[in-house]
Amino acid sequence: MKKLLLFLVTIIGVCSSSYGFQSDTTSKELKKEKKWDELTQQEVDHSYKSLTVKLTEDGAKYVRFILWHQQWLQTSNLAIEDAPLRASTSIRRSRVLAFAQISPRFLILTHFGLNNLSTANMSALGNNGDGPQLFLHDAWTEFKLFDNSEALFIGAGLHYWKGLTRLANQSTLNFMTMDNTRPFVQWHSLGITDQFARHMGFYAKGQIGNFDYRIAANNPLNPANALGLGSDLINSTNGGNDSDLVYQGSVAPDTDGNPVGNTIIEGYFRYNFLDKESTKLPYQVGTYMGSKQVLGVGLGFFAHPKGMFNTVSLEHSNVTHLAADVFYDAPIGSGGNAINAYASIINFNYGENYMSRWAGTGTNIYGQLGYFIRKAKLMPYVAFQSGNYQAYNDNLNAFDAGVNYFVNGHNAKITLEYHTISNNPLEGGLDADGNPNGVQQLRLQLHIFL
Repeated sequence: MKKLLLFLVTIIGVCSSSYGFQSDTTSKELKKEKKWDELTQQEVDHSYKSLTVKLTEDGAKYVRFILWHQQWLQTSNLAIEDAPLRASTSIRRSRVLAFAQISPRFLILTHFGLNNLSTANMSALGNNGDGPQLFLHDAWTEFKLFDNSEALFIGAGLHYWKGLTRLANQSTLNFMTMDNTRPFVQWHSLGITDQFARHMGFYAKGQIGNFDYRIAANNPLNPANALGLGSDLINSTNGGNDSDLVYQGSVAPDTDGNPVGNTIIEGYFRYNFLDKESTKLPYQVGTYMGSKQVLGVGLGFFAHPKGMFNTVSLEHSNVTHLAADVFYDAPIGSGGNAINAYASIINFNYGENYMSRWAGTGTNIYGQLGYFIRKAKLMPYVAFQSGNYQAYNDNLNAFDAGVNYFVNGHNAKITLEYHTISNNPLEGGLDADGNPNGVQQLRLQLHIFL
């Protein structure tokens, strides 16, 4: 009997201990679940924090890094009848930029990356062929001449302080449209006299009140390395008018045997009637999405004395482009919506009937309009350009319609665009009858920058 009682007491003790352990464990688990629920209910911070290394406690001395990728998916040319529908992917841009200041009197900037990498130009091991490679985009040094004044800075190197228009200085981080307007009339010198829209030279910039300016003196790219080698690209072979001119003046000596055409001067001058815009870096914002109220009117020029060479008369002539533009970006109403509008007119003058890769002697007009809907995080837009050039009897037109979805502002966004170009043999080529093919594409972009 004593053994039985002892056994029962032992069983009851074990059961009580087990129940107490289970109760304690259940209580701890409930506390953990409650704490996890509280954590998951907290709002995640998606705000952008710049990649900045502070060299002093106040952050006056720093190094800042910017990284961005733009991935594209685009269809084949939908304008060609009976052509199979295909979709191709590419890396439109993959870039790294860094700039630093250890004094407000000087700045250094380095920018490198690659562009337009696709399966059509990739190589087996990434180290040969004609595929895009990592290369230097910008490398300049800059000095502030006067303390407590933003009126004059000077700099030198491979730089992006460009003339002519606002969109010639367009940032690729915050386009309002999917990309700069194509054909690249705003980047008219891209691959013609510069390396991917960057010239080698000296520049001056400044801001006085609501007025700001940038002006540069550069050396041109060797025409032997240029797109089209400086040749007239729309002529009688592709439905255009012939020109005796080539953009090779910098390598063709004058009649006395002296070298000429080695200097390009360009500038852009702007007055902001409302909020001022930063000129710390050259890259112009596409849209502020309602965070600023900007109305800027600009005038610009691009001059290349003795840049052209006549293959018949053996004489040189000047390249002179002039432009005017207006940019408006502002909030509308109390809901945080915003409107964006831009228009430019450019008069290109290379000489009679000449056509470069992106533009030719004549006039180009461009306009864009977008509307930001904050609650939906959407910004639909349209853009149009038309070039009336001597080299071609019909206007070269382009139209884009798209929508941005801002996942997290410009730091993470998705853009879908319908893109068309008409009457341009340099973009669509020629059909079997010798007429220019149109270009029609659907394009999707995934964009992230940090």
